Amino acid sequence: MADRARNSKKSKVPRPPLTRDLGKRVRPTIRDVAKLAGVSVGTVSAAINNGAVAEETRQHVLRCVAELGFEPNSAARNLTKGRASAIGFVVPDLGNPFFAAVAEGVQRGAAERDVLLVLCITEAQVEREEYYARVLRTKRLDGMIYLSGSGLPSPSLLEMARRGAMVFVDESLPGVDAPFIRAENRSGARAIAQEVLAAGHRRLAIIGGPPRLWTSEQRLAGYREAIAAAGLNPDAVPVVPGDYSEASGYGAATQLLAGAKNKRPTAILCANDLMAVGVIRRCRELGLQIPEDISLTGFDDIPSAELLDPALSTVAQPARAMGEAAARLLIHAIGGTTEPPETTEFATAVRLRHSIAAPKSGASSRRGGVAG
Repeated sequence: MADRARNSKKSKVPRPPLTRDLGKRVRPTIRDVAKLAGVSVGTVSAAINNGAVAEETRQHVLRCVAELGFEPNSAARNLTKGRASAIGFVVPDLGNPFFAAVAEGVQRGAAERDVLLVLCITEAQVEREEYYARVLRTKRLDGMIYLSGSGLPSPSLLEMARRGAMVFVDESLPGVDAPFIRAENRSGARAIAQEVLAAGHRRLAIIGGPPRLWTSEQRLAGYREAIAAAGLNPDAVPVVPGDYSEASGYGAATQLLAGAKNKRPTAILCANDLMAVGVIRRCRELGLQIPEDISLTGFDDIPSAELLDPALSTVAQPARAMGEAAARLLIHAIGGTTEPPETTEFATAVRLRHSIAAPKSGASSRRGGVAG
């Protein structure tokens, strides 16, 4: 009896951390649990995953799991169940409300399917995009959703694409074959430019997005199509590139509005709403009224667009729905049980508010879209 009591007390004393390789602390493995429990690895797996095993054996295995501090590999466990465990989302920043809304959609799509989301913010730097892509790949996440801020591919991205474990959202990259969730940027830009032209504007200017980005190219193409259809020369319309930030819109407006009054544009088309906010700030500093002196448009329809003074005319795209669709598409592609999204290309819609008006008498130039 005394020996049995001593053995019982002994078994309750926590075992020291497992050590291998010159005493370094290591995480216990499923084989360590099996050895301690005196059962096979398969029995341990069945006990942990609620498989076919006697309840007494299950409780014994779980006590050994607790004693060793063993943490089951959720990725491997979920793989056997046919669903993803964790995915990554690479995004330029969350200060841009559109990007933040996409991230909310991705999180919603992942959470509904019990998938962990790892968020990586790159600040649109290609080095950071490559770093995070490499980390996500080597950490063996099930897949990655990618929103590029640089427009440049990287070796790790190409590897993820070859594995079929990557989905683009909002932006795609040349030479990288991966599914793509997007909005109809080109038709949206064309439609809002048509509204500006229909108001009578002929001295136009464009503040574009970052060079190389798919959205920048699509929106610029849409603007140019509308300008050409109105009988103007799109090559004569000045384009100042921005980086989708408010500061770049302010800087571009400073450049565009520096000339003589009769050379200034009467309307500025901005490739996103944040840059339009920068234009509004610069116009106020110069004493220019919107839309009386300058008509202005944006793109994205961020929440503050309708709260600006004046409320901004813009193009809406469903950021949250796009993010959720990207999560559904990725989880489906990597073997999850979820159904793929019904669409991968979302419609855009013009939101006409109060930032577009007819140009002042005499400000319109029929000679062909020249400003500056």
